[in-house]
Amino acid sequence: MVAWWNSLGLALQIFYCVAIPASLVLVIQTVLMFFGFGEDAGGDIDVSDGVSGDGIFGENSVSDPESNFDVEGLRIFTLRGIVAFFVVFGWVGVVMLSAEVPLAITVAVAALGGFAMMLLLAFLTKMMMKLRNSGNIDVRNAVGTSGRVYLTIPPARSGEGKVQLVLQGSLVERAAVTDEETEIPTGSEVVVVSVSAGTDLVVRRK
Repeated sequence: MVAWWNSLGLALQIFYCVAIPASLVLVIQTVLMFFGFGEDAGGDIDVSDGVSGDGIFGENSVSDPESNFDVEGLRIFTLRGIVAFFVVFGWVGVVMLSAEVPLAITVAVAALGGFAMMLLLAFLTKMMMKLRNSGNIDVRNAVGTSGRVYLTIPPARSGEGKVQLVLQGSLVERAAVTDEETEIPTGSEVVVVSVSAGTDLVVRRK
């Protein structure tokens, strides 16, 4: 084993060091998901919208939502997405270098492949969220629950924003308005006080 490792070039060793740990983390994430953790349990393990079991955003959050890079509503830089990037980046690099492809081309293709995987994962997650949100969820049950602003809510019902909260055991994203005189920025914790027009949530700062 040691002889095999020492026979590898430095670049190939680096790709292996990226691919193997990332793959192990991905396996652990998948196992945890089956035990009720992760996206399918209503608590997307990502860099913006961790959710505690009582529906109040807190302990599982690892960064401010404003730092999350979104494209057309796709949450790209989630923890799972970053792990998937390194898995694809590492193994593509291993395969290409083993086939004696030049290092510069290998790095470029591996990076593109990793980013493509992040986009695919973000797209699939968005589709899962839409399916979840389209179920038989009664938004009136959201009254009194806490959530976090995902898109800034304009003041005095002058426009809609979006909030994320746990509703009927699922993480959902809903349009929201507020009666407050100042806007409620992304990342703020809010409480749902009522439902407007049967669909929009009316919220206030927590």
